[in-house]
Amino acid sequence: MAIVNRTPDSFYDRGATFALDAAVDRVHQVVEEGADIVDIGGVKAAPGTPVGVSEEIDRTAPFVAVVRQLYPDLPISVDTWRHEVGEAVCAAGANLLNDAWGGVDPELAVVAARHDAALVCTHAGGLPPRTRPHRVGYDDVMADVLERTTALAERAVQVGVARDRIMIDPGHDFGKNTRHSLEITRRLDEMVDAGWPVLVSLSNKDFVGETLGVPLDKRLVGTLATTSVCAWLGALVFRAHNVSETRQTVDMVASIRGERPVARAVRGLA
Repeated sequence: MAIVNRTPDSFYDRGATFALDAAVDRVHQVVEEGADIVDIGGVKAAPGTPVGVSEEIDRTAPFVAVVRQLYPDLPISVDTWRHEVGEAVCAAGANLLNDAWGGVDPELAVVAARHDAALVCTHAGGLPPRTRPHRVGYDDVMADVLERTTALAERAVQVGVARDRIMIDPGHDFGKNTRHSLEITRRLDEMVDAGWPVLVSLSNKDFVGETLGVPLDKRLVGTLATTSVCAWLGALVFRAHNVSETRQTVDMVASIRGERPVARAVRGLA
């Protein structure tokens, strides 16, 4: 799942794809690099300048329509917690609503059901959108992740979202400190065992930077190491800035697991 941010202030690309032409170029690039899904965001996750509903729609829905016209069969995701935005982007051609804020707007699942769209149910520890955790604590962080995400998934089924169109996301960094994010990574098989497809959003996040003591532009290696662990433990979708590197990482893990044929195997045969 390739990230395409229609924001002027995103933490990683600093607005590199805010302009329409740049965003379209980014979609072409990530599809060429092996992205299976494009995830479009109109509001950065971190605190910052407020973005109203109408502005978020203006940033995302027309762009979804452009991408749908360019790539009729490409799964398009939109990262939003607002049902009004979900309605607009689904009408424009989005297939998936990526709710990173833990169902704070329960009508978003209703919108997904009405449009027969897929839905990501994410653990955010009960925090309001665009807020950072402060001295957050859990008796058992994975137990909380499982309780909240599976409850959101079951509730989505109840309002009409197809069971096979729902994913759960442990929400690395969201409502968590670095130790929490490391713990949910090493225990990710518990999420997989819950029976819902698991999406992880790891790319260049703060828990990687804090763990390794590296700045934002040096987090790729740590991201890919975490990606490998999550892939080995059974995650199925990987939301990423660095698409080519992530594609190769998950393909390599799949081949080690015996789930993917090698591209070429002539060594020792000549």
